[in-house]
Amino acid sequence: MSNEAGHSRPAIDVDTVLRNLRLVLAPDAASGHHGSEMAALEALVRAMARDGVQRDQPMREICARIGDKWSSLLLHLLRTGSYRHAVLRRLVSTVGAEGRISQRMLTLRLRTLERDGLIERRVISTTHPPGVEYALTDLGRSLTMQIEQLMQWIRDHMAQILQARLRFGESPDPDG
Repeated sequence: MSNEAGHSRPAIDVDTVLRNLRLVLAPDAASGHHGSEMAALEALVRAMARDGVQRDQPMREICARIGDKWSSLLLHLLRTGSYRHAVLRRLVSTVGAEGRISQRMLTLRLRTLERDGLIERRVISTTHPPGVEYALTDLGRSLTMQIEQLMQWIRDHMAQILQARLRFGESPDPDG
């Protein structure tokens, strides 16, 4: 099976996966539990097969990128303008809750964001020596808008999340 970019990926035997799901749910299905969930599980399995299962496929990589320690912060910083490498490093260290980012890690994150088409690297030839700056692409701007919607959802539901944590027995203080 090939995706649009021409990369081959192993075909997922959806029928086998669905058969195995039925086996997993069989004990509960006999008692009437999970009878209605099978259609939803089937749709989920088919979507997952379509989206890809390899680590290098966009669905998995972009989801991982959004959740990594630095990439979302870099994207949000670049929403405010174009910055040179050294300035980005200082910005991340100043506003990021994670502390300092190493030059190597910053370079790696910028390269992967550039590879995915989320940022662009521009050569500044008017300086001596020539430098580079990084900026969001339209694709990157589009993604940051989606991340912002997720962040707004978290803001909107913060009290409910904290209440759930209290009911679960965790401290509402992330440091405690």
